[in-house]
Amino acid sequence: MTWISKTTTFFGLVLLAHACYSAQEHSALQSFRTTSAVNPSSPGTTAVSLPLDISLETLVATAIICFGLALGTPPLRPIQWRVWAGKIEREGEEGFMNADGEVSRDYVGNPFKMLETRPGFVDIRRQKKDFAEWVRSSGEKQEAQI
Repeated sequence: MTWISKTTTFFGLVLLAHACYSAQEHSALQSFRTTSAVNPSSPGTTAVSLPLDISLETLVATAIICFGLALGTPPLRPIQWRVWAGKIEREGEEGFMNADGEVSRDYVGNPFKMLETRPGFVDIRRQKKDFAEWVRSSGEKQEAQI
């Protein structure tokens, strides 16, 4: 997370803590009022809603926290393997650095590297090239001997 997102998230958490404290104090004051005032017409507890400013502060704090967390998220990775492999080939490790300049933990390199090496297949072109070079080199040796 960058310092902007951390600061925004911290500010939202402070606002949320203040809203929770205000709600608790309001609740405590309301319960104190109902127990100190004798009202025979209302037996039991009465439902008292929170003041509008506490409700709005809670909503704004939650929105600020969500915004701060969204600022700090890394860019989304491609879902398709071919797009992922293309990004790795184009950008390499530089494309997978986080805000701190470190390479991501999930960077493993090209996902198709095993397929590109083809350990179970024979490289016919290379064998043909090696054979042609061997024929040329053996022909030159025979000419040198004559």
